[in-house]
Amino acid sequence: MLDIYIWFYTGCALVILGCIATVIGPGVKDPIVRVINTEIPAVGVSMIFLTYNDTIALLTYVAATVLITMVLLRAVVRLEEMGAEL
Repeated sequence: MLDIYIWFYTGCALVILGCIATVIGPGVKDPIVRVINTEIPAVGVSMIFLTYNDTIALLTYVAATVLITMVLLRAVVRLEEMGAEL
């Protein structure tokens, strides 16, 4: 029973820390660091869902990763088109 609580509370901590890192992230110049900052909450949410069901956790992680990556890559391409230095 302790194993379920470890996954749940670790996931909650990752979501909170990842959200803080994502908020601070726009000040970071490196786009790779921005992607990593947004992946941390996705892993936390999937760990929370892991306490309930393995399939939900896997689908949530894959969907969040794909969406975040598409949005951030589009933002980087758009900034480069505008001539901004990253």
